[in-house]
Amino acid sequence: MNVLVTGATSGFGAAIARRFITEGHRVVATGRRRERLEALAAECGERLHAVALDVRDRAAVEAMLSGLLPAFAAIDVLVNNAGLALGLKAAHETDMADWERMVDTNIKGLMYVTRAVTPGMVERGRGHVINLGSVAGEWPYPGGNVYGGTKAFVRQFSLNLRADLVGRGVRVSNIEPGMAETEFSLVRYSGDADKAASIYAGTTPLSADDIAETVYWIATRPAHVNINTISLMPECQAFSAFTVKRSS
Repeated sequence: MNVLVTGATSGFGAAIARRFITEGHRVVATGRRRERLEALAAECGERLHAVALDVRDRAAVEAMLSGLLPAFAAIDVLVNNAGLALGLKAAHETDMADWERMVDTNIKGLMYVTRAVTPGMVERGRGHVINLGSVAGEWPYPGGNVYGGTKAFVRQFSLNLRADLVGRGVRVSNIEPGMAETEFSLVRYSGDADKAASIYAGTTPLSADDIAETVYWIATRPAHVNINTISLMPECQAFSAFTVKRSS
C-alpha cells in the first residue's frame, strides 16, 4: 500500500509511518519540520518519501500530491494526523490567534488534504481515509473550547464523508484517543516541559505506538469491513460526574 501520513515529524504521525514501513508498505510522510522528516527518511529508507508541508496551505497540498514520484502517487491510505491544541484558557480569556491556528490546522488542513486525495481513491475504486480525532470531540472539559470543537468537526465530517463515499470502495474511519503522552502537551503549553510532564504524572497514558497499532489494524481489515469510529483511553482515565456550580 501507499500511505500518506500528515504531521509525521513526531508523536502519532512518526509512529504510524514507522509501523507501515515495518510491514513493507510505502509511506509519504509530511510535516512542517524538515529536519525531523530528513531524520525519519534516513531511518526508514527508500520506501519513505518525506515532503515538507504545512497542511494549512491549500496550494502547497495540491502541489505536493501532483508532484509525487510515480511509485508513491496512488494513495491507498490517507492518515489525517496533523493537528494541535493550544492553551487551556477559558473562552473569554483565550488568544484568538490560538483559536484560528487550531481551526486552520485541525479543520481546514484536514479538509484540504482529504479533498485532494479522495478523487483518486474514487477513480481507482479503493482507498481508506483515517482521521485522528479525540475524545475531546465528544466529551467537553474546561479550556477545551475550540480544540474540542475542531475534533467534533472531525467526528461529524468522518461520518458524512463515509455517507458520500458509500459503495465506491473507499472506507472512512475516525480514531478518538484519550490521554496519550507525545509532544501534544508540550505544544499546548508553549514548550513548558514541566507543565507538560505534570499532565502524565502518576499515570500510564497511551503511547504513540498504541495509536499506530490501532491505525494499522483498521487499515488492514478486509476490504468489505469499515471501522467507523474507535474511542480509546488508558485504563487510568475514565469519565466523571457533571460539574454543578452551587451558590454559597
